[in-house]
Amino acid sequence: MATARLRRWVDLLAALLRRRYPVTLDELRAEVPGYQRSPSPAALHRAFERDKEELRAFGIPIRTVEADGDVGYALSPREFYLPYLALVAEGRTSRPRRVARDGYRALPELAFEPDELEAVVEAGRRAASLGDPDLADDARSALRKLAVDLPLDLSLEPEARIAASAETERAIFDALNDALSGRKRLGFRYRSMSGGGAAEREREVEPLGLFFLSQHWYLAARDPVDGVVKNFRVSRIANPVANTVRPGTPDFDRPAGFSLPEHARSRQAWELGSGDIVDAVVLFEGRGGAVQAAARLGSAVPGRERERRFQVRRLDAFARWLISLGEGVRPLSPPALVDEHARQVRETLALYKVAP
Repeated sequence: MATARLRRWVDLLAALLRRRYPVTLDELRAEVPGYQRSPSPAALHRAFERDKEELRAFGIPIRTVEADGDVGYALSPREFYLPYLALVAEGRTSRPRRVARDGYRALPELAFEPDELEAVVEAGRRAASLGDPDLADDARSALRKLAVDLPLDLSLEPEARIAASAETERAIFDALNDALSGRKRLGFRYRSMSGGGAAEREREVEPLGLFFLSQHWYLAARDPVDGVVKNFRVSRIANPVANTVRPGTPDFDRPAGFSLPEHARSRQAWELGSGDIVDAVVLFEGRGGAVQAAARLGSAVPGRERERRFQVRRLDAFARWLISLGEGVRPLSPPALVDEHARQVRETLALYKVAP
């Protein structure tokens, strides 16, 4: 059935692209074999409307045109095909070979400056390195397609073929996506980092979404016991299994007012994970705008105007953030944070061969 529908779509698009004017449904029926098997005009109309809406959902702009009481359908090649690609180098533009049929000759031309093309390739490399196997495949595919029409330096190609991060596996993303799309409870083993070591335990959660932050993918999920939305680093998830009871029926409702983009934007790197929360106190002596903005992320410490309190799950990430704010900021407690901050300062100074 899927193959027949795909063939029908291809025949429909070919019939529309061959014309520069709207075409009626009766004319389309004569050129699309799949429509000729419709048992009645009503069935033909339903099949065509379904195909049209599905193709529009893919971003194909099939237009409905009404004139003198007749209804026709049109698809402009300029709105369907990608433009010809060219490169401007040393004041000269490489001219792509144009095809004379099916509206290809009328397509516009998109010319890249060398630095623009380099930025596109770099974006593809970064997308390929984010750790999502499907995204990595799409990014590499896009770069290969660019290389067909554009004179990319072949030395770029090995770097463009960045493999997906070893910390994530396609099967894990597939299981998470299945649970998310079906709103099914998800069980998995999770390796948390807290108290200076690693601990692994079984978890059951209600998955709400995936987001990418600080070079890692995270699963936002609600704990069905206490109702708190927590974040789990995907690279620490093992053997995820969605609930198989009542397939096709959601196990839970999303929390009222929950927004994944807002939730992800509100997170700081040190807040992510499911480890124990540590109460950290930081002294803010600097008066710069960045330091003052950072101080506002914490809560007030009664009686101590320049100190702020933070809820921290990852001391290493929090210490790195403090270092980025400069000398006007230093941690006061807990001792583990003070030690981690001092260690990172020493390593950073050693890296640049600066005496502490």
